[in-house]
Amino acid sequence: MRDLFLIGFLVAILLAGFRRPFLFVCAYVYVDIVSPQRLSYYLLSSIPVSLIVFIAAFLGWAINDDKTLSKPTPRQILLILLLLYCGYTTLTADYPDAALDKWDWVWKALVFSIFMPMTLYTRVRIEGVLLFMLLCLSSIAVVGGAKTLAGGGGYGTLNLMVANNSGMYESSTISAFAICSIPLILYMAKYSTIVRPTIFSRIYWYALAFACLLIPIGTQTRTGLLCIVLAGVLELRATKRRFLYIGIIAAIVAAGIPFLPKSYTQRMDTIQGYKGDASASTRLAVWKWTLDYSKSHPFGGGFEAYLGNKLTIDMSYKTADGTVVSVVGYDAGRSFHNAYFEMLGEQGYPGLALFLAVHLIGIFRMEVIRRSYLKEEGANAWVSPLAAALQHAHLIFMLGSSFVGIAFQPYIYYIIAVEIGFDRYVQIHVKRRVWNPFRKRKRDAAAEQESEPPELPEPEPEPERPLSAAAERRRAQPRWGNVNGK
Repeated sequence: MRDLFLIGFLVAILLAGFRRPFLFVCAYVYVDIVSPQRLSYYLLSSIPVSLIVFIAAFLGWAINDDKTLSKPTPRQILLILLLLYCGYTTLTADYPDAALDKWDWVWKALVFSIFMPMTLYTRVRIEGVLLFMLLCLSSIAVVGGAKTLAGGGGYGTLNLMVANNSGMYESSTISAFAICSIPLILYMAKYSTIVRPTIFSRIYWYALAFACLLIPIGTQTRTGLLCIVLAGVLELRATKRRFLYIGIIAAIVAAGIPFLPKSYTQRMDTIQGYKGDASASTRLAVWKWTLDYSKSHPFGGGFEAYLGNKLTIDMSYKTADGTVVSVVGYDAGRSFHNAYFEMLGEQGYPGLALFLAVHLIGIFRMEVIRRSYLKEEGANAWVSPLAAALQHAHLIFMLGSSFVGIAFQPYIYYIIAVEIGFDRYVQIHVKRRVWNPFRKRKRDAAAEQESEPPELPEPEPEPERPLSAAAERRRAQPRWGNVNGK
């Protein structure tokens, strides 16, 4: 029954794509996030669904879509360079077979993030991709939230429709992306033009945001808790009644803590220190190994380079009476558990520089747009809130990726693609004077003008008096005799 439903939905959206080719792009987002071929028992699992929809999206754009915005932006050029560099490190990888397995899905994520902005040249298309992303996420978050409320869950044990704990279904990964999607959910609840803001649509969006908040509790991941804290701080910047917001958040936290599972609070207590915690101690050992590895491999060791690590893990801890218990462990082949160290170990310093440039430029550009249209009203009132939502989602990802290796997860590259398309749309259709942090403000320039002493007016020239006839003859005669030499 599940197979029939998945096949029916996918066939329906593909058939609609022949009339509206942009739906092929949305279909690929659905296939890449939900992975229906992994949910299927037999029928879809034997078909290369991802590759078919990938090709359909490109052909639909090439045949029927507008090509005027196909010129790459600076961030698309950086993504192209990152793609080429990842291809080079794959050819020279320390573990070629494992590297090819990861390259098989990484190149599609990068290529599609380069291609997608070319199709996002209207507000409806930008919000359409966001809508598909959030609805695909909801198929995972709602299931996890419902199971968490029913009392299920646990670190690595919350079943999110698939038994394979990898990709978007991995506990720390879905925790980070669920929380980073909350700003986008709140934007859609208020400004969406596809799903109009009504009482019913807002109930759904707010319920989805609540389900996303439950995911870190159900998965019991510390990454999710840190992302929730950052999301709360970022929303404080956007709200108008900040003291009321702080009071409501404090009340919710105080009322919710007694209902949290004991296993969750015990796991969150380990954030205070890493001593004695095997998971945190192992991560620190892997990060130390990566720094040493990058000294001998400054250009990276290719995908899955962590398979070569051999670790000595210090898990010493201090007891309540002050006694230090020395514990040393050994391990090998442990993953990076950090997107930045993942880039450093696999792609070296050039790959890490490209990775940071792509993300930091996007965060800065969203801040420029947010400030430029902060007080905009009327038809462009949605511009600043969407820029803020994309920026907050990106910042939450940057924090969450510090504790889980999600440097190449497609979900964040879809957010980057939406940022690029949205930035280009604003520059073409909603352009106005852009905020510049180095430009003097109007009041500062006016103050400087007031402080300068007023300039004195130049005196008017005196009127010339007419010369007499004799004076005119003397003025016209040569000074050293007349012309005849007399």
